[in-house]
Amino acid sequence: MKTIVAKFGGTSLADAEQFRKIRRIVEEGPERRILVASAPGKRFPEDTKVTDLLLDCWEKAYAGQPFEAVLQEIRGRFQEILKGLGMDFPLDEEIETLREHLNDHPEKDYMASRGEYLNSRILAEFLGYTFVDPAWCVCFTESGELDQTMTRRAMGAALRPLKKAVIAGFYGADSDGIIHTFSRGGSDVTGSLAACAIQADLYENWTDVSGLLAADPRIVDTPHTVEYLTYRELRTLSYMGASVLHTDAVLPASDMGIPINIRNTNRPEDPGTMIVRKLPEGKTKHPVTGVAGRKGMSVIQVEKVMVSDGSGFSAIMLDILKKRRLPFEQCLTGIDTITLVIKSDLLVECRDDLFREIREELNPDYLGLKENLSMIAVTGEKGTESSDANVKVLQALTAAGIEISTVNQGAGKLNLLIGVPEERYEDAIRAIYRTMQEG
Repeated sequence: MKTIVAKFGGTSLADAEQFRKIRRIVEEGPERRILVASAPGKRFPEDTKVTDLLLDCWEKAYAGQPFEAVLQEIRGRFQEILKGLGMDFPLDEEIETLREHLNDHPEKDYMASRGEYLNSRILAEFLGYTFVDPAWCVCFTESGELDQTMTRRAMGAALRPLKKAVIAGFYGADSDGIIHTFSRGGSDVTGSLAACAIQADLYENWTDVSGLLAADPRIVDTPHTVEYLTYRELRTLSYMGASVLHTDAVLPASDMGIPINIRNTNRPEDPGTMIVRKLPEGKTKHPVTGVAGRKGMSVIQVEKVMVSDGSGFSAIMLDILKKRRLPFEQCLTGIDTITLVIKSDLLVECRDDLFREIREELNPDYLGLKENLSMIAVTGEKGTESSDANVKVLQALTAAGIEISTVNQGAGKLNLLIGVPEERYEDAIRAIYRTMQEG
């Protein structure tokens, strides 16, 4: 029998009814041996996630302010779940542990992790599964970096002997037992690591949407669900704003070729989106599979005659950014130009100093800044097989009267990154999506 690791997100575990849906899902699929659980998410749009409440508690305790009201709100969320499930659980003991921690020496990562910890313990007891604390087997260094090699070994040793287990997502610990967390949404990463550790046949990521949509539904009316997507396409779209899966969750699974299936807890009959290394034979390969983007970008353009003459001009430019720990989204070079795309908020405090240093170090012929831009990613693994796919995308933007500030195309496959004015961002997404429908 094949083995599936199934991760359930915050909306899938927001209340007692969602827990019962998960029980039906695992009962119908006994191959779902290892479950990864998130903290309770929003029950309705105006609700607050439990992790946000926990962080609010930490902030108040750290600042020496009263936190009891928020702590009781957290208790209420878990009590509601337990009451709805008819479970007896030592919740008051756990809340007292949190209270003592907050009064003693509050640690941010520890508090942020307690939503996953408690929810996973409740889910394990509800299903009759074994609870696994990732503090035992998700290994971080003292500086907070994930040790993937040690984690894979430790998780394998912890999970393989178990027939059925629930492991909490989002956190782990270093060799001293200090809790460290991934960035928000990091339970996806825990699921991917668990799938690799036990060499699962499939990693399911259960959420509140039936797969990855080809475009943002807030911009495009009823965009279609993508049936198949490659790991590389998903990483690009996730990084550029498609929030269905944490960007870092793709790498462990892709390294081992483990397919990822994005599913909907509220509609388990929907097949969702399959993330694979290579599309199966017989499946339609669309020239463009998805479009996503980000606002809040700026473009720095540096011009100097014969930038590429071996003078090291580009290397000096990049070294200036490195010393300032200033990341960039794109770097485009020409014979006489270097174009850098950087998040605008990173430039707010350092722009004048940065430009002064560039002038002193490089003596450019021209140094300019263009602000209020959006970057849009267009992906398609069949892009180069359909040679006019990129042309159609650019023609669609031109026909809509949208100025194109930058264009960067990855080699080998369609992976366009296009800069457009922020005020035309939504128009650009719609224009590109129309070409996808026509293609």
